[in-house]
Amino acid sequence: MKSVTEYLVSRAYGELAPTVAGICTCQVCREDVLVFALNRLPPRYASTLTGEVVTKLGMEAGQGSIDVTVVLLEAMRRVAASPRCARAGKKAG
Repeated sequence: MKSVTEYLVSRAYGELAPTVAGICTCQVCREDVLVFALNRLPPRYASTLTGEVVTKLGMEAGQGSIDVTVVLLEAMRRVAASPRCARAGKKAG
């Protein structure tokens, strides 16, 4: 069984992160952004290749893609405002 939502969020993060100024893309911050986003999007799973393709196409079209982008931008904003990585100590000083 595969999480189609996780795949799409991860892919969208890879496309979106380089275009957003001021965010940390270290492993800790990346995972925090992905977890924030995945907890706010409806889960979609597929157990067959056909199901995976159909679900991906459905989510990539229209509102599904917009929802992923909006949630990812909010996640990036929140994580950048309060990072848990080594960068957090530098912001305080």
